[in-house]
Amino acid sequence: MSPSDDVTPRAALPAAQYAASRHAAWLGAAAIITDEVGRVLLVHPTYREDGSWLLPGGVVEPGEHPHVTCRREVIEELGLSDLPLSAVLAVHSFSRNHPDLQPGTPCPGEVRFVFDGGTLTLDQVAAIRLPRKELSEYAFLESREAVQRLRPVDGQIMLAAYRARLGNTGTAHLADGRHILGVPALDRHDVHVRHWPLWDSPLHRGPVPEGLPVQQAWAWCFAPDGRVVLVTEPGPRGALPMLPGGIVARTDATPEDTLHREAAEEARLTLADPVRLGWVLDETGEIHGGVRPNARLRLAARVTSVAAAAVDPATGHPFARLLTTPAQAAALLGWGPPGACQAQLAAETARERWGLPTARSAAIEEIPAEGMRLS
Repeated sequence: MSPSDDVTPRAALPAAQYAASRHAAWLGAAAIITDEVGRVLLVHPTYREDGSWLLPGGVVEPGEHPHVTCRREVIEELGLSDLPLSAVLAVHSFSRNHPDLQPGTPCPGEVRFVFDGGTLTLDQVAAIRLPRKELSEYAFLESREAVQRLRPVDGQIMLAAYRARLGNTGTAHLADGRHILGVPALDRHDVHVRHWPLWDSPLHRGPVPEGLPVQQAWAWCFAPDGRVVLVTEPGPRGALPMLPGGIVARTDATPEDTLHREAAEEARLTLADPVRLGWVLDETGEIHGGVRPNARLRLAARVTSVAAAAVDPATGHPFARLLTTPAQAAALLGWGPPGACQAQLAAETARERWGLPTARSAAIEEIPAEGMRLS
């Protein structure tokens, strides 16, 4: 390879001098581990003066690879020895002068790898054992609450890694907590997993009993490629995803009318052929002001058109619209194993009734503001 005419060759440095001239940085490794409804596991170290929490993980020792570090730290910190690390969710470069460093810390900078530690079963959660001199407690937290307990940059890393797992968008590459290779849709709209208080309520497949009012109607709305539409409701602490649908109004003759109206208002969707999948019992109606026992209807429907985004008349702001696989939608909704079963039922209904494919693996995408054509 010929030297460039614009670059003056420099004399070869002695090996020791060359080695000393290379950039040096610490290495760290951590894991995103969740429970069955998608809450993130954090640990509370005894040695941090500011009281902040951490993802499970630690410092890479000399000669150690980051994935080995992550497995070792999970065993040492949690007592769990059988967790697979299925993917690298994020790689983060941390500057030595970052404001989140504790004063007086002589850090040359850090490169941190965040791995996917998967989902723990109830038996695995019960088996967690902490080294009490190092960690005082652990907790599974909603991502919005987890961010509050982490240092700001650690919260940014956690969210980017977790959203890479939820969105199937590949490894997130970050510098000082910020994406450097484009911002995926979940990060762009600050989307968090929504945790519904009645997530473990069973889906009843038969008709709604007489005398039990239908308070809400929500639908798995399928695009021709087998993905479903989620809308995100923005708020001061981030956006929460939901299926198209909403509260049955007095002017709605049927819950299906509610679905058509709400899908058009919130997501600008035109739907066809809605079919009832079942209903969930809300025994008290407490999460909507104590409206007495009621049924929350679950449906599936075909999306026939997606118009340009508009301001929702009920809220006064537009909703972001995401295309996800049914399994991704269930994870973002925080419905746990019952939600995964409901997503599978919806996908089977779409395949059998409309001949739609089953979308199993895809990156979450945002529907453009100008709408989209459906082929």
